[in-house]
Amino acid sequence: MANILVVDDEMGIRELLSEILGDEGHVVSSAENAQQARELRLSIVPDLVLLDIWMPDTDGVTLLKEWQRDGLLTMPVIMMSGHATIDTAVEATRIGALNFLEKPIALQKLLKAVQQGLVHTRDAVRPATYLRPVTPAGDSANTSTPASLQAIAANADITPEGAHSTSQSSTPDNAANISFDLPLREARDAFERAYFEYHLVQENGSMTRVAERTGLERTHLYRKLKQLGVEPGKLARKAL
Repeated sequence: MANILVVDDEMGIRELLSEILGDEGHVVSSAENAQQARELRLSIVPDLVLLDIWMPDTDGVTLLKEWQRDGLLTMPVIMMSGHATIDTAVEATRIGALNFLEKPIALQKLLKAVQQGLVHTRDAVRPATYLRPVTPAGDSANTSTPASLQAIAANADITPEGAHSTSQSSTPDNAANISFDLPLREARDAFERAYFEYHLVQENGSMTRVAERTGLERTHLYRKLKQLGVEPGKLARKAL
């Protein structure tokens, strides 16, 4: 867990980054302008700062220069912008920024940059346990076949690659109730519901990790779960 400061004048971006990083177990503070960021920096020492370049009062590069001048640039800073030029990114890096993310920020790039920034912090300041690595989709760390596939295999008298005969306690209750007698659309919805419930339980309700595991964007995943009537919060409590 790390303390991360998000500085961006767009409320939607602050809320989205706070939600994503919160799902990863971090404590997130946010500021909508440079003045709020200055005040927060004086009251806390964040492990990492995500700093927007274009802000209405004072831009991110100027704030970065202030922190460097005043000896407050003691944490990694990742710059963010949707309109910055290469020269601006180079200047920010020269001043002391660790990385630069272009908006709209892809989830994988965000998590990778944050992880690298936190590793940089711990290497430079204090030895500590590294973040649990983000497991990419298809990784062998979780190769068990979803119970819904096991049920289909049992009904069809086949064994798909990776299927296991033993059941797992974290398997959703309705996973074995998929019937081939259903109309295609209903059978597909039932399978997808069991599929997403399985991964939500496996990932303790973390929408970020489920999105990575299933290969979906978070917004698409949220819409899909709502459409299927799947409630991540209940499944997260069930996984505990």
